[in-house]
Amino acid sequence: MKVYVDKDTCIGCGVCEGICPDVFRMNDDGKAEAIVPETEAACAQDAADSCPVQSIKVE
Repeated sequence: MKVYVDKDTCIGCGVCEGICPDVFRMNDDGKAEAIVPETEAACAQDAADSCPVQSIKVE
């Protein structure tokens, strides 16, 4: 599945990195980013579901 973080809506809470550190990290701007554009990691969907501002898209 493809993973994308909308940096315009991301608030940098870090929940995604805490749930799925193999897929997400916080960048130098304090925003989340997907470090792999495609993954089969189930935690990516868990991170998207847990994002308080729905910045993570999983297709």
